[in-house]
Amino acid sequence: MNIIFEETFTKKKFEKSDLNSIEFDDCTFDKCDFSELNFYSTVFTECVFDACNFSSVKMNDVSFKDAKFVNCKIIGVDFSSCNNFLLSFNFDNCNLDYSSFNMLKITNTIFDGCSLKEVDFTSTNITGSSFTNCNLERSIFDNSNIEQVDFSSANNFSINPEINRIKGAKFSTLGALNLLQKYKLKIS
Repeated sequence: MNIIFEETFTKKKFEKSDLNSIEFDDCTFDKCDFSELNFYSTVFTECVFDACNFSSVKMNDVSFKDAKFVNCKIIGVDFSSCNNFLLSFNFDNCNLDYSSFNMLKITNTIFDGCSLKEVDFTSTNITGSSFTNCNLERSIFDNSNIEQVDFSSANNFSINPEINRIKGAKFSTLGALNLLQKYKLKIS
C-alpha cells in the first residue's frame, strides 16, 4: 500500500485509480472533487477535507481515523460500508442529506451546523455525539443508541423513545416534544 504523508491537494478532481489501496496520513484536501468514485481499501488518518464534493461516492472498506470534514457536500454516501476499526470523524457545516451510518459505532462524533435530511442512523451507536444546529428532517433513528447525545439545538428530528436507547440524551424543551410525535398528541 502506498502512503502519502502531509500533502495538500487543492482543487483536484480525483480519478478512480488515484484512491484505491492508498493511505493518506495528515493530508489536507481543499476544494477537491471525489464525486461518484468507488473507493476501495483507502485509509485517511488525521486528514482534513475542506469544501470537497463526495456526492454519490461508494465507500468500500474505507478507513477514516480522526478525519474532519468542513463545508463538504456528502450527499447520498453510505458510510456503513466503511471499515469500522477506529472509525472516527467530525462534520462542520456539511450537507450529508440522504447518507447512511447504518449499524456503525461512531461515538463522540460532532455534527455542527449540518444538514442531515433523511439520513439513516438505524442500529447506529452514536453515544456521546452532538448535533449542534443541525437539521435532522426525516432522519431515521431505529434501534439506535443515542445515549448522552446532545440534540438541544437540533431541529426537525423524530425519535421514538420506545425503540431507541436515549438515557442521558439532551433535548431542548421544544425538541423534547418531538419524542411524542408518534402519539399524535395535541399539545398547546
